[in-house]
Amino acid sequence: MEIQVVIDIVREASKLMDRTGGFEVMDKGVRENIVTSSDLAVQHFLTRELKARYPEIGFLCEEEDLTDIQGHQAVWVIDPIDGTANYARGNENCCISVALVSGGEPLLGVVYSPWRGELYTAEKGKGAFCNGRPIHVSARPFEQGLLFTAMSTYRKELARACSDIIYDLYLECNDVRRTGSAAVELCLMAAGYADLYFEIRLMPWDYAAACLILTEAGGSICDFSGNRPSPYKPSMFIAANNAASCQRVLDTVHRHLKEVPYTV
Repeated sequence: MEIQVVIDIVREASKLMDRTGGFEVMDKGVRENIVTSSDLAVQHFLTRELKARYPEIGFLCEEEDLTDIQGHQAVWVIDPIDGTANYARGNENCCISVALVSGGEPLLGVVYSPWRGELYTAEKGKGAFCNGRPIHVSARPFEQGLLFTAMSTYRKELARACSDIIYDLYLECNDVRRTGSAAVELCLMAAGYADLYFEIRLMPWDYAAACLILTEAGGSICDFSGNRPSPYKPSMFIAANNAASCQRVLDTVHRHLKEVPYTV
């Protein structure tokens, strides 16, 4: 598969992201979880174009509960607009995220943030790139690290556990950041702009592409059990610029939680 084909499709889809506000905003059952008509338009375009070229590959997409993974060796994992709340407000921290997953492992990742002017790409074993230039994680120690994190916006009952973990990490690292797009944040880590990451619950389309970009840039990732986060179901997501710092974040999590506090 040519990654350039996927890049071209993603770039074309990004033209459906309207910065003039000419789109409809709806919620998905709770006020914090919104979708716009642009999300739907981008997803429809991506699935149509990718299916036309690769009909044997299934789909796992954020919108409209599109899950077509049974019987497929390979699956496209797609977030048409990661950071929808930002997008709906004209905030530049939003992106299209497309990953190709086979056998439970990401093989290709494209994250395009058109308003930031950043195209992040990776193929397994071939390194990570931003706008065609190689990128690599930072060499900063934990104590100098910037931590990307969040308070579980869609599951606010998890916020207390999040805040306790974040507080401990904050005392030991440099500072905390939050952009509102997990995919953007993980790509910024891949490029060396931040160093640590913790979210108590992420959906696979939030990280499937960006986690490959991050690991190809030299970063480390894990879930609560210390394994690679699942590309098919919600997961705790922990990452860092090196394995030792990643373990340190995980150890902090384990001080507060004996098990993952959700099943779905």
